Amino acid sequence: MDSKMTNLPHNHGNAIEKVLDKLPSQEECIQAAEMFKQISDGTRLRILWLLCHCEECVSNIAAVMDMSDPAVSHHLKLLRKSGLIVSRRDGKEIYYRLADTAQAQLVHQACEDMFRISCPLG
Repeated sequence: MDSKMTNLPHNHGNAIEKVLDKLPSQEECIQAAEMFKQISDGTRLRILWLLCHCEECVSNIAAVMDMSDPAVSHHLKLLRKSGLIVSRRDGKEIYYRLADTAQAQLVHQACEDMFRISCPLG
């Protein structure tokens, strides 16, 4: 019997050992919670949706969001820190887009499903 099972106070016969074998680590859950925290903000969710569909610079994102460049930069910093977006520099401009990760793609799909819209480019 797995050591996780021997520490449980009750055995209800519901095959919890199979579930415990797949239980994410505390660190994995903290990382996932941080990602969800970032998209819980409506502004960041709008910015993320935009970046799911195109690569864009801070000034254009700010114009679309009707916000200042510094305010948008703050949101972009948080999204980038969570691993949902990436950036690249081209001269003086920095361009942002959705990260090419499984987590970012899942968030993209969730947004599409939630808003009941399909990708305008697909």
